[in-house]
Amino acid sequence: MTNRELSRRAWLATIARTVAGAAAVAAVQPHGLAAAAPPRRIVVYKDPDCGCCREWVSYLAKSGFAPEPHDRGDMQALKDSLGVPAALRSCHTAVVGRYVIEGHVPAADIMRLLAKPPKAVLGIAVPGMPAGSPGMEMGGRRDRYEVIAFGASGATSVFASHA
Repeated sequence: MTNRELSRRAWLATIARTVAGAAAVAAVQPHGLAAAAPPRRIVVYKDPDCGCCREWVSYLAKSGFAPEPHDRGDMQALKDSLGVPAALRSCHTAVVGRYVIEGHVPAADIMRLLAKPPKAVLGIAVPGMPAGSPGMEMGGRRDRYEVIAFGASGATSVFASHA
């Protein structure tokens, strides 16, 4: 064999190792080379003077959403029009896709709702303003709270629990 043949064989072996390596990386990280998805748009209706509403909007932006805040003075009428049950209401209301998000709902719960849409659910809510929920951070204080799924029929169920 000549040096030229060895060089060609070495070159072909290098190419084969490179292709095999790329295939292995793709198998382990199938989305590793894909572009990141753009942030998910979420429209947030809030009182213009509410600090915790601003905090929740900021939290959403840090959690991969593209919040579009709208200040409103008629929040109760808006909640009525979107079908939010009175017992589940909080300070702000959001709409993402076809779902209503009421109150200080964690981003992970919103993502889960969007990824695996439950049947007959109009939205999810965190009633009241529990300490430690997103936008309601109060040092080390963390209240236990539930995220409640609600339907147009008025049916509710626990979607998630947080300690």
